[in-house]
Amino acid sequence: MRSYELMMIHRPEMVEADVRSHIGEVENVLNQAGEVKDTDFWGKRRFAYEIDHMNEGYYSVVTFDSETALIDQIDRALSLSDYVVRHKIVRIPEGKVPARAS
Repeated sequence: MRSYELMMIHRPEMVEADVRSHIGEVENVLNQAGEVKDTDFWGKRRFAYEIDHMNEGYYSVVTFDSETALIDQIDRALSLSDYVVRHKIVRIPEGKVPARAS
């Protein structure tokens, strides 16, 4: 298994409870084929630049261990999701500690 970090930006018009619920659903999928290590919910933040006529969104970072086959499935599911504006999955090199938001 390899370590990964998934950053998601959810739509700003969503209620925070719904955003957290969607993050929980993603965690459940990740736990079925791997192990979620940590979830860091940053809350609503302003974008550095406009994305799809939006200026803010809910940021979250999920650190998890998984096989590589799951990454393509998660990437496709989040690309098709109406709730997620942007997402990025990054592999954490072995021996490195993932960065935390302040």
